[in-house]
Amino acid sequence: MSVSPSPEKQKIVADIKEKLTTSKGAVFTSYRGLTVAQDTQLRRAFREAGVSYHVIKNTLTAIAAKEAGLDDLLSHLEGTTALAVSTDDAIAPAKVVSEFIKKNKLENTEVLTIKAGIVDGKVISADDVKALASLPSREVLIAKLLGSMQAPISNTVGVLQGVIRNAVYVLDAIRQKKESA
Repeated sequence: MSVSPSPEKQKIVADIKEKLTTSKGAVFTSYRGLTVAQDTQLRRAFREAGVSYHVIKNTLTAIAAKEAGLDDLLSHLEGTTALAVSTDDAIAPAKVVSEFIKKNKLENTEVLTIKAGIVDGKVISADDVKALASLPSREVLIAKLLGSMQAPISNTVGVLQGVIRNAVYVLDAIRQKKESA
C-alpha cells in the first residue's frame, strides 16, 4: 500500500523537482561531520557564487527525481544529503564544493563528500563532478576563445602591413634611383 505525501511534502517534492529540472548545475553532497563553523563557511562560499544550498530528505528527493526522469540519481540518495544548485552556471556548485574540500583537506575523511551531480539535466558521477570543477570558468574560456579568434586577424594585419611597408620601400627606392639619374 503506497501512501501519498501530505500537501506540505508534495510542495517540497515539487520544489526539489523544479530545482533538479531547471538548474544548469547541481551537486549532491554528504555533509556528515561538518562543524558549525565549516558549515557556515561553506554556505557563505555558495552564497558568494550565487549557488543555493539546502539539506534535503532522501525520500522526498527520490520522489522528485523519479518524477523528473532522473532515475540514475536514486542510488546516490543514502545517508546525509545536501543539494547545491545553480541556475546560471553549471560549474559553480562543483567548483565551490571542490575548493572547500581542498581548502579544508577533507578528501581523506568522511566529513564532506561529493555523491553525484547534474549538468543540463543529466546525472554525472562524483569523479565527473571533480573533473567539471577543474575546468576554467566560463569567462576564462570565452577570453581564450576570443584570443584564439583574434590571433589570425592580428597576424593577417601584420602581414598586410609588411606587404604595404615593402611596397613603400620599393617605391621609395625607385624614386631615389630616378632622382639620382
